[in-house]
Amino acid sequence: MDSILNHKICYRLPVVGFLLCSLLLTSGLTLAASGQLYRYINDKGVPVIDDNMPPEFVARGYDIISPDGSLIRRVPRQLSEEELKLRNTDESRARLKEEEDKRLQAWDKSLMLRYSGLDDIEAAQQRAMRDLKIRISILKSNLVSIKSQIEREQQRAADIERRGATVPENLSKNINTLRLEIEDTEQSIVVRNVEIEAVKAAYQRDMDRFKTLLNRVEMRRQHSQPVKSNRPDYY
Repeated sequence: MDSILNHKICYRLPVVGFLLCSLLLTSGLTLAASGQLYRYINDKGVPVIDDNMPPEFVARGYDIISPDGSLIRRVPRQLSEEELKLRNTDESRARLKEEEDKRLQAWDKSLMLRYSGLDDIEAAQQRAMRDLKIRISILKSNLVSIKSQIEREQQRAADIERRGATVPENLSKNINTLRLEIEDTEQSIVVRNVEIEAVKAAYQRDMDRFKTLLNRVEMRRQHSQPVKSNRPDYY
């Protein structure tokens, strides 16, 4: 499994971005050797999963995740000098609240435009999960095929060596190419599994937020109804 951590894979998550910033830079950069991965935003705004944390992106913040996609640690982004000065002031708290309110408003608007109910969100989640599982199934099938190919090529090389001959260079190159394909395919499977967990969590957040919106609508509806009096009407 260690070999699958040697190549960078980029992919775009479907629902939400990441909250990020910098802590444990020195210790964090050595975690890949123990099977941990880094999730960060590159200079094109694309979420990246990698076995190595590029120093130029550390200030933006990043996540440390396990190969199965579970979050180990979230490292927040570095604050600017101005943010550090205003960090504990009334002005900074008001600004943060305003930013959070805008984020929630944009999220709520997006949810109401995309979905008419919780069933729609669940159906979208199932479609996204099904697509990812199909991709994983294809990758696993390809992996079996590649492993069969490399076994045949290795057997050919072993037969040649037993005859006392030199293994042709093109055969050795083909074996090495197949090994790289196995590593790439294995890592693609890891990344897809990570993506499944991210998609599942993102849609769950959407469902939880949508429930909150529905509850608010129901509360407003109830409050808007006239209060019924128990006293009899006299004419």
